[in-house]
Amino acid sequence: MAPPKVLSLDKTQKKLVLFCHVLVYSYLCTAFAKCGSTSNKYLLLITNQTYFIDFMNQYETVFILTPVLSDVQMKEAADKFVNYLKEKGAEIINTESWGLKTLAYPIQKKTSGFYQMVEYKAEPTVIAKLELQMRRDERVLRYLTVKNEKYAAAYAEKRRNKNKEA
Repeated sequence: MAPPKVLSLDKTQKKLVLFCHVLVYSYLCTAFAKCGSTSNKYLLLITNQTYFIDFMNQYETVFILTPVLSDVQMKEAADKFVNYLKEKGAEIINTESWGLKTLAYPIQKKTSGFYQMVEYKAEPTVIAKLELQMRRDERVLRYLTVKNEKYAAAYAEKRRNKNKEA
């Protein structure tokens, strides 16, 4: 038997797979099951071929930390959120520290901040919990989480490779 293929699906394909889950007894979809209790992958058997389906989306979160932090405190704050994501089953793709930058307008009477960016794959339910953690942390001035579609994910990968070469 051939090794299983890993599929990363878009929204419409996920709906089709969920429809297959309902039609497990049909001739097309012979089995559909979650692989392990903590895994985010599903196993799909379609006409003698095995597929693993990954239901995690790719996200990018940029957050601004207060400028009064030392370098150690800044790294500790960023690591707190990265570790939280890992704890919730997210796969960290890339982290970047953009350094101290001037803000376009004052936030909480501060005119600069430490910018951090984290790229990761996670289930959609993790995002709300992460943002709640950021809201509770007084070191975070602002944050923004964006779901990367396939073109944005491809661009981010090219940007990462370009940064590695430079």
